[in-house]
Amino acid sequence: MTSLRLAPWRALFLTTGLATCLAICLALAHPGAAAATITVGVLGLDDDSRYQPRVLEKQYPGHPQGRQMAGASLAANESAPEMEALGHKLVIKSFSAASAADLPKALAQIKAAKVQYVLLDLPEAEIKSVLAAGPAAGAAVYFNTGSASDELRGAGCNANLLHTYPSEAMRSDAVAQFLAARSWTQALVLHGPRPQDKRQLDAFSRSAKRYGVKLSKTTQFKLSTDPRERELGNVRLLTKEKGYDVVVVVDSDGEFARGLPYNIQWPRPVVGANGLTPLAWHPQWDLNGGPQLSRRFMRSAGRPMAEHDWASWIAVKAVVGALAEQPKGSAADHLKALRGGQVFLDGFKGPRLSFRTWDGQLRQPIFLGHADGVAAAAPFDGVMHPTDVLDTLGVDEKESACRNRP
Repeated sequence: MTSLRLAPWRALFLTTGLATCLAICLALAHPGAAAATITVGVLGLDDDSRYQPRVLEKQYPGHPQGRQMAGASLAANESAPEMEALGHKLVIKSFSAASAADLPKALAQIKAAKVQYVLLDLPEAEIKSVLAAGPAAGAAVYFNTGSASDELRGAGCNANLLHTYPSEAMRSDAVAQFLAARSWTQALVLHGPRPQDKRQLDAFSRSAKRYGVKLSKTTQFKLSTDPRERELGNVRLLTKEKGYDVVVVVDSDGEFARGLPYNIQWPRPVVGANGLTPLAWHPQWDLNGGPQLSRRFMRSAGRPMAEHDWASWIAVKAVVGALAEQPKGSAADHLKALRGGQVFLDGFKGPRLSFRTWDGQLRQPIFLGHADGVAAAAPFDGVMHPTDVLDTLGVDEKESACRNRP
C-alpha cells in the first residue's frame, strides 16, 4: 500500500486543487499497470536568432532570456510527487535541429523515441514546417511556447497545436484595456519597418478600435546610419506634436523602443515594446504564489523567470493536468480534454486557466509590467464577457478564423 507523508499531500492539494488530488486518490486506490514513463520533448534550433549571445545580452522586454528547457524542467521536478502517485514518471528531453533545414531529422528522432507531447521552442515559420509534417512527426500534442503569431491561431491553426504563449491580439487587447481604463485614449503610435512590426500594428489597431482608443497619429520610425534618414530615428522630432496622451511603440526588434522612455518631447508615458509592456510573466509578480514560483526558477536556472519560461512551465503543467484527469488516457484523449477546456490549471496568476476550444489558446491574464514590477493585470474591472472575462483578451470564438478544429 502506498503511503505519503502529510506535508507532500498538503502541498499537492495547494498547488493542484481538489480535482487533481481526488484523481490521485483514485489512482492509488485502484493501482493499475506498472509505472509508465511519459516523455515531453522540447524542440529547438541551434541557430535560432532569438538565442544568439549578442541578442540575449540586450535583454529587451518581451524577448526570450534563455532556452525553454529551464521552465519545462522546473515543472517536471515540481510535478514528480504527483506523477509518482499516478503511477507515471515524467521526463523532459531536448531535441534540437542545427538549422531549419535539419528539422525533419529532429522530427524523425522524436518519432523514433515515441514522444507524443512536444513543446515547440521555435519561430513562427519553423512551427509551420513542423505542423506541415503532420502525424508522421510522431507527436499527438504540440505546444507553441514562444510565438505570438495570430496566424497560427487563426487561418493557419492546427487541431493538434495548443498555445501557452499569448497571442499578439491578447497583448494588444491588454494594452488597449489599460489605456481605456486610465482614460489615455489619444495614442501616438510609432512603429518599425519590419513585417512583424506590421502584424503587431494591425493587432493594436484592432484592439484600439475595440476599446475606444484613438490613434492620433501613426508614424514609422527607422534606425539608419544614412545621414539622409537621420530624422526617421530622431525621437524628439517624432514626438514633437502635441495632442496625445501616450506613446505606443511597436518594435519587434527592441532597439528603438529602448531609447524612448524619458526621451520623448512631452511628458507622456510609453507603452508597448518598452516602458509598460504586456507580458505573460514578470519575475516581480507578487501575488497568487508568484514570488515562490519565481524563486524556484531562479534557484534552478540561475536567472529570473521570463514569459517564455513561464509558457514552457505551464505547458508541462498542462500535460500533468491531463494525466491527472485521465491517468490511463492516450495522448489523443489528453489533447481532447485540453482542447475541450476540461482541464484547469493554476498558473500562479490568479484565475484558473484553460484552453479555448476554437483556437487552442490558453486563457490567461496579461501583466502590464515595467523594469521593477507589475503595474496592472488585464482583463480590467468593468470589461465584460458573457462567459469568461479572460476571453476579452484575444480573438473570441465568433471572430476566430480557425477552421481546423478537432
